[in-house]
Amino acid sequence: MPNVTTALADDLDALARFGRALADPIRCRILLALRDAPAHPADLAEALGISRTRLSNHLACLRDCGLVVAVPEGRRIRYELADARLGHALDDLLDAVLTVAADRTCPDAEQQGCC
Repeated sequence: MPNVTTALADDLDALARFGRALADPIRCRILLALRDAPAHPADLAEALGISRTRLSNHLACLRDCGLVVAVPEGRRIRYELADARLGHALDDLLDAVLTVAADRTCPDAEQQGCC
């Protein structure tokens, strides 16, 4: 039987990783773009209007969080969500947040970039 404390710690770690990924608007945009389709870094950088260096840093964070994977394609790398269920989770989370808090603002948004 699994240890309840260990299972809770694993759950909290997974949620914290997801939260860290969503804490940055660029990472959110990357996840939403990859939700729609896998992409190469050059295409992602162009679509998001950011430098490849900046994109690379954010992709490294998302890889470290276990949310995206790099798939070799010959001499190129394609990025995609680590699991298709992440795309569904993003959709569900976005729907829930928009439904529950459509008229809310984050009081700390300017200081902490939370919303």
